[in-house]
Amino acid sequence: MQKRLRDYGMTIGSLETGPRNKITDVKGVTVGHSTIDDGEIKTGVTAIYPHGGNLFTEKMVGATYVLNGFGKAVGTLQVDELGTIETPILLTNTLSIGEVTNSLITYMLEHNEEIGTTTGTVNPLVAECNDMFLNNIRSQAVKKHHVYEALSGASGEFDEGAVGAGTGMKCFGLKGGIGSSSRILSYPHGTYTVGVLVLSNFGQLEHFRMPGIGLAGEKIKANLAEHRDEEDKGSVIIVVATDLPVESRQLKRIIKRAGAALGRTGSYMGNGSGDIFLGFSTANPVSHHSNDTLQKCETIHENDIDQAFTAVADAAEEAILNSMLTAKTTTGREGNTLVSLAEFMDELTGNN
Repeated sequence: MQKRLRDYGMTIGSLETGPRNKITDVKGVTVGHSTIDDGEIKTGVTAIYPHGGNLFTEKMVGATYVLNGFGKAVGTLQVDELGTIETPILLTNTLSIGEVTNSLITYMLEHNEEIGTTTGTVNPLVAECNDMFLNNIRSQAVKKHHVYEALSGASGEFDEGAVGAGTGMKCFGLKGGIGSSSRILSYPHGTYTVGVLVLSNFGQLEHFRMPGIGLAGEKIKANLAEHRDEEDKGSVIIVVATDLPVESRQLKRIIKRAGAALGRTGSYMGNGSGDIFLGFSTANPVSHHSNDTLQKCETIHENDIDQAFTAVADAAEEAILNSMLTAKTTTGREGNTLVSLAEFMDELTGNN
């Protein structure tokens, strides 16, 4: 079983987590991976489904936010314009984004015969981080069958760390990858869930902070056998899911607060870092086809939104730390090695 932040007795914020403490605590959300771990090839694909039905015919309210735009995401323009998401969200490495996009389009065509014939086209949503420190990214190792493996294997339970799109990622000079967390929101009108999944590949070790420890990066750096100071030129993709009833404008406001988590952990969103947030709400599905009736959309009052802001900031911070704690120490391209944060936790927490 993977050891996560709370297994070290550390918590973030006062809101309760869902039963898994993962993005899949939001009902209907599933996650799948395809991992390529072969010598100097350290990469893969991660798929996030907002629900288990047909996303093209039953879209989700969606939003995106770019904190720093050094990235190559596909599909965000239409999400911003229409406020809906109509495909699974796929994550991968930078030079595989074209292959993953084409494969996702093919997958959607196979499941929707009307696309491109009796109705319009489809808007694939794909995001990336650069894993070239560990991965031979020029090999473009990700192929269609890897995309399909991630899509077909999606479930409520999924591994974190050096898996899927996170296989070759680097975070704060240590091993990064996939991490997740969730929070429960309570209102007089109902109880809701906010879930976060991160693909962490950003930051510099000397700036790395942890709750209750402070500048953990300085302590770790002093105990690393070898460390090269480098610019922050990674990236982070943060995916926020919720069943809170919101419309796209409110959702954009909510997902922006993931930026607080980056600051808390020590990132200053460097010039070369693509910091991109994607979000969806499952509360108000949007039909692709018009049925000559008014669309109905229930939303929270704006004065109720602060609790969701807190949930995203806290869950995103915990997800980043989970991505580092669950990622195993990895050696990849040209012998480059990234050490797991887990190897330093006894010393950092005083348990050595």
